[in-house]
Amino acid sequence: MKKTLFGLIAGWVLTGCSDFLDPLPNGHYTDQNLDEYPSMIRGFVEKSYDLLPTAYTKAEYLYLDGATDDLVITSQTHTMRRFALGAGTPASDPFETYWVRDYQGIMYVNRFLENDLGLNTRYLINDEQNRLLQRNLQGDAYALRAWWQYDLLRKWGGRATDGRLLGFPIVTRPVDVFEADPDDFERATYDECVARILEDCDRALEYLPGANRDWLATNTNLEGAIRWHRFDGVSVKALKALVYLQWASPAFNPDDDRTRWEKAAQYAAEVMDFKREQDGAHGFDPTAGFAWTDPNSPEIIWSSDYVKGGTLEKLFYPGGFLGTGSLGPTQELVDAFPMANGYPIDHELGDYDSRNPYANRDPRLYQAIYCHGAEVRRPSNDEVMYVFDMSVGGRDEAGGINNSMTNYYIRKYLYAGWNGNDDAIQTMPKSIFFIRWAHMCLAFAEAANRVSGPTAELYGYTAKQALGFLRSRAMNDGTPGIGAESDPYLDECAAAGKEMFEALVRNERRIELCFEGQRFYDLRRWATSPASLNTSVSKPVITATQISRTEVEKRSYASQWIPIPYTEMTHMKNMVQNEGWSNWE
Repeated sequence: MKKTLFGLIAGWVLTGCSDFLDPLPNGHYTDQNLDEYPSMIRGFVEKSYDLLPTAYTKAEYLYLDGATDDLVITSQTHTMRRFALGAGTPASDPFETYWVRDYQGIMYVNRFLENDLGLNTRYLINDEQNRLLQRNLQGDAYALRAWWQYDLLRKWGGRATDGRLLGFPIVTRPVDVFEADPDDFERATYDECVARILEDCDRALEYLPGANRDWLATNTNLEGAIRWHRFDGVSVKALKALVYLQWASPAFNPDDDRTRWEKAAQYAAEVMDFKREQDGAHGFDPTAGFAWTDPNSPEIIWSSDYVKGGTLEKLFYPGGFLGTGSLGPTQELVDAFPMANGYPIDHELGDYDSRNPYANRDPRLYQAIYCHGAEVRRPSNDEVMYVFDMSVGGRDEAGGINNSMTNYYIRKYLYAGWNGNDDAIQTMPKSIFFIRWAHMCLAFAEAANRVSGPTAELYGYTAKQALGFLRSRAMNDGTPGIGAESDPYLDECAAAGKEMFEALVRNERRIELCFEGQRFYDLRRWATSPASLNTSVSKPVITATQISRTEVEKRSYASQWIPIPYTEMTHMKNMVQNEGWSNWE
């Protein structure tokens, strides 16, 4: 039986805390004596953290790109692919599990925050250390609630069937099911949800350390690097930048309120300042490349804990290299990468050769995608372990067993030393970089351009400069970026004004954040109707004499919004569905 928000709350009260928090201290505590078990109270925060995903393999990351024009999911029965093709049903909702997950995370921290339970609990004997831990956990709880609410908003926020911009039901305390009727739950307005998230962020900033860095810590047993995968002041400010950016976007800002763009730029700039000035003095270099297999990368602002294994390698590689070819980048995404000189492939100065389309391209293409003829080289001795052949009849051609459907394969995230044929298969740790340097540069560039244009300074940076940080930086193998010495196309777009520069920003978001689950949200916050989402995606057909393209599939959305889960609609009679999903009511 599927859980609903109502069922989650009811289960919390009817069974008491004991069934909601596992493991338990022999079942000896109740709500009345909970304060005698400080480890259990702290456990509410820990369990909320435990709900965070740790791998990009989840449907809300990699597979979410499969619902955009960037990626094709190989399995014909995958729920996200069916959703993207307009064949989804309430019984195969790929998002419902995240609705339940987000509210579960919220309920944990609500229990911790209720009546300042966590803030008034003694965890340590030493008074000073205890007070420090109390404050850290209190800040964690507010930040986590803000994050789970932000996730609810970016997934389900939208225009409802009654014409209003709505978000999610706001729940800020454990609810007694005997005193509250499920019909009392309804979606708050979009603006109310944003205000709730921002207030929680501000409360978190009152308690959290400025940054989880040893050189800023007063007690490295409780602060600093020991909290690396937890929230801090910098990551909360970054979250505020992302919230304001979404709220300022065309889909949610019908009056084009400029102050929202200004706030997005302000908080992004504050985080950029910290990265350049504080982290810059301790290893972060915005001109240097970074490795996705480094869970301690200076690029990170906030990340998940790391996992180690070859799951991504198996998922991405073709059957010929012992993979499953489960996801394939589209021709449209490959076309979005410019030439090595920074010009788009359709620009007269791009020097694009349709007969040799993978030559002389932006080096970021080769870091993100395996194209025809690409090699996998062992990093220890430069041994060529595999050469991709996506030509007609080739072993990696689309449609083959355990091959992608697009004649392209994902390289991003992979450790080049992995080889399934080795006796001792080598793997590297990987994390989800929830928020990183690139996110802030892109957020600032988009917001600042809206406020003052590409070249006017705002909060210490220009929109052009923020994009330049990303276009000019080196690859992880040391290959120079496209703007390492000069970037005439960036200059051209900046000189042309806001409209052309915003088009460049949007394209940079596409290629910098590909396979991170961001484009799905970007397309919807930029859209004014579902028509712009319903595009075809294609693949190359490669022969000895030519390279042509053919359609693989077409996206089909009746709405630019995600439907509120059907189970919630049936349990909460005051809930209003998003436009375009009348069959989910």
